[in-house]
Amino acid sequence: MDCKNTSADNFEIRFAVEKDVPLILQFIKELADYEKMLNEVVATEEILHEWLFEKEKAEVLIGELDGEPIGFALFFHNFSTFLGRAGIYLEDLYVKPETRGKGFGKAFLKELAKIAVDRGCGRLEWWCLDWNKSSIDFYISMGACPMSDWTVYRIAGDTLNKLATDESF
Repeated sequence: MDCKNTSADNFEIRFAVEKDVPLILQFIKELADYEKMLNEVVATEEILHEWLFEKEKAEVLIGELDGEPIGFALFFHNFSTFLGRAGIYLEDLYVKPETRGKGFGKAFLKELAKIAVDRGCGRLEWWCLDWNKSSIDFYISMGACPMSDWTVYRIAGDTLNKLATDESF
């Protein structure tokens, strides 16, 4: 897949392959550092390989400018019971800081929208940190609507294990 609708004619988006796992982990760490959450990254190349390429639980797009990787988008399918069809959930979208503001993030979102439409999905959605005003402004400019009536809940780590195994719950 080629995406040429950006300010740089030498920008392409492609699906990641197994040899991209170290690059994907690098991008994850760069994004986590930007989000001030680097200490939370426990993913390894082995874990990513297993879940992306063996279990096939998520997909990754890699953006390349002049053949050099500058960003990625990691996504997977979710399901809307109200729509009765799958959607695409964008877990992470990252473009290297030195290449931001040139249309590459928009190109990633356009490509994801095309994938969603081609696959018959009912929606494309993601979360954004409340403090990330530049991203929020960008998403709104693309026509995204914040879901202000919803609150995200999470159970993870020891709490997840306890819920799964403790009979007292």
